[in-house]
Amino acid sequence: MTAPAMLRTLIVDDEPLAVERLQILCARLSNLHLVGTAGDGRAALRLIAALAPDLILLDISMPGLDGMAVARALASAPARPAIIFITAFDEFAVAAFDVAATDYLLKPVALERLERAVTRVRAQLAAPQAPTAAASPFTTEFWVPHRAEIIRIAAADIDLIEAERDYMRLHIGSRSYLLHTTITELENRLDPEQFLRLHRSTIVPRSRIARLRHDGAGVWEAVLKDGRALRIGRTYLARVKEVTGRRPGALPLDQAGD
Repeated sequence: MTAPAMLRTLIVDDEPLAVERLQILCARLSNLHLVGTAGDGRAALRLIAALAPDLILLDISMPGLDGMAVARALASAPARPAIIFITAFDEFAVAAFDVAATDYLLKPVALERLERAVTRVRAQLAAPQAPTAAASPFTTEFWVPHRAEIIRIAAADIDLIEAERDYMRLHIGSRSYLLHTTITELENRLDPEQFLRLHRSTIVPRSRIARLRHDGAGVWEAVLKDGRALRIGRTYLARVKEVTGRRPGALPLDQAGD
């Protein structure tokens, strides 16, 4: 598929000043053509059906039908426009991924940040379309607030997840990011074939575990490939030990038995 030379763009926001600001930003991007604006979700759906835009700059918090509801309503559309969420709130970032938004920008939006998001839309439109596959029930990417923007983190890149009160800290190499969710909610979103909960406050990718270690006094630890040892909670021990199995490639035990 070839991306159009000009992205036909619809702005959806219930705040007139926010609409005006986005209009000014869009006018400064040569590859956007503004086809209209809508002040609420229902008006947005009517305009989308009538105008068939390539891109929607979509607010989330609106009276009546909000931005998330608009995105869900478009999920089964045969020619679904790309969506860039533009909002004052960062707590909807996880839900934004669920509706396959291309980007998630925080107000006030900087021109450079909008330009990067539009470039991402064009890259997606230009990419070859893969054959449709059954959707996975598990999350493979997260949208995480970081400084003045929301960034995507691939689940496959995560080295360790640790709970910190109402947040989860996602460790990726030498960096870490905070995601506002509970460990139980996050555990339910992750593929159990790829991730393993070790403790009430710890989840690790199974691929990062090198071996399990028993101290002889009833305490088990998972030793990661980087040498870090993480205690395994009694509640999770049986499930963790299941991954050792007896098949080729099973994780080694430093000591056998309990």
